[in-house]
Amino acid sequence: MRYAHLDSPLGALLVLRDNVGLTGLYLPTGRHPVTVAPGWLRDDAAFDDVRTQLAEYFAGRRRAFDLALHPSGTAFQQRVWAALLDIPYGETTSYGKTAAAIGVPSAARAVGLANGRNPIPVIVPCHRVIGANGSLTGYGGGLDAKRWLLAHESGQPGLFAS
Repeated sequence: MRYAHLDSPLGALLVLRDNVGLTGLYLPTGRHPVTVAPGWLRDDAAFDDVRTQLAEYFAGRRRAFDLALHPSGTAFQQRVWAALLDIPYGETTSYGKTAAAIGVPSAARAVGLANGRNPIPVIVPCHRVIGANGSLTGYGGGLDAKRWLLAHESGQPGLFAS
């Protein structure tokens, strides 16, 4: 596993990749902190594409990512994460609508759990999923990060203020 730390408006991001693609992107805040494991190889040059695309996204010049992804998860999680990639930049959807989109309309809670385990947030935009009533429910990187990402994409910095 190769890794790098990338600067962002959300703090230092830990990014991971294997020979297939990006396997993880971890924010410095949130419920599931990840630290560098023994045996991982720091390889900053291996993440030039990720660094460039994230910089473009945070500068407001990129709305979709073009990176090889290789997240590890169950078949259900993979379906949810694939559905997240279909949520347009600057838009939100609910857990229920995401469940319906993958053909399991009764699985809103399971979608929420899979959403919370997304190992590649920002790029796989789990921040775009909100409660059916418009509330900002949990986010693996913390609600402040979710608010920031949604405000960034909306072009209205105060829109999701707490």
